[in-house]
Amino acid sequence: MRVSRSMLLGAVVASILAGCSGDKTPQLMNVRSQSGSPDEFMILPNKPLEMPQDLSALPAPTPGQSSRTDPTPESDAIAALGGRPGAGARADNGLISHVTRFGVSQSIRQTLAAEDLEYRRRNDGRLLERVFNTNVYFRAYERQSLDQYAELERWRQRGVRNVSAPPKATLSEED
Repeated sequence: MRVSRSMLLGAVVASILAGCSGDKTPQLMNVRSQSGSPDEFMILPNKPLEMPQDLSALPAPTPGQSSRTDPTPESDAIAALGGRPGAGARADNGLISHVTRFGVSQSIRQTLAAEDLEYRRRNDGRLLERVFNTNVYFRAYERQSLDQYAELERWRQRGVRNVSAPPKATLSEED
C-alpha cells in the first residue's frame, strides 16, 4: 500500500514537472493533423530538380531574388492558385500606397512578434492540454476572430453586394 502511494505521488510530481519544463515559447497549434484530410500545401505543383553540368558555374545565391530553378516564383504561385500572373505586382500598388499613407514602422515585425509571444504565454493551454499536446490555438484567439456569417449579414443589410460565406456545417456533415 505504501509503495503504491509513493509511486502514485511520484507519477503526479513527474507530470507536474513535465508540464513546467521545456521551451518557454508556447505552442498553441498542434500542426500534426489528426484526421485523414489532405494537406493544403501539398497541392502546389513543383518543378523538377535538375543537376547542372558544372557546379562551379552556379551563380551566388541572392536572397529574395529569382533563381535558376525558379525564375518566376511569384507569378507561378499566382497561376497555380488560379490568378492572373501578370496582374500580381501592378495590382498591389494602389493597395500598398493606401495602407502606407500614414507611414510605416520599420520595427513592426519585431514589435508584433514580442506582443504575440506575450499573448501566447498568457493564453497557453492548461496543464493536461500541454501534456497531451492538445490544440488550443482557436480558443486562444477566439475573441480576435471574425464571425463571417454575422459580417455577411451586416453588409447585406446595408445593401452592399459581396461574395457569400461558405455554408454552415450541419450535424450530419460533421459525423
